[in-house]
Amino acid sequence: MQFEIDLQSEHKNLFLEAREFLLSFDGIEETKKERITTYSDKNGGICHMRTMPYGIDFGFLKGAKMKDKLGLLTGDGKAIRVLPLKEMNKEAVKYYIDQAIEINAKK
Repeated sequence: MQFEIDLQSEHKNLFLEAREFLLSFDGIEETKKERITTYSDKNGGICHMRTMPYGIDFGFLKGAKMKDKLGLLTGDGKAIRVLPLKEMNKEAVKYYIDQAIEINAKK
């Protein structure tokens, strides 16, 4: 499973710090899948997270609908935007997570 791979990564500590922060949001639940670890609330998917050679990636499932005032998201697909991090940035992660939760609530 990807979760076990993430725990073997040199970026394990960053992954665990980010995971703990994600799970601190009310109603967010973690699902460990074969290829990715996902986070969702009662209204649907929020993001997925995995380790990368440079750190971690948050893949926001509805990222194309998000405002990106911080200019940190990458990608130009129809739905997902990625927040690559080399170190934890709680302010930025909260900015994007709050938006994802809000977008989900508008369903």
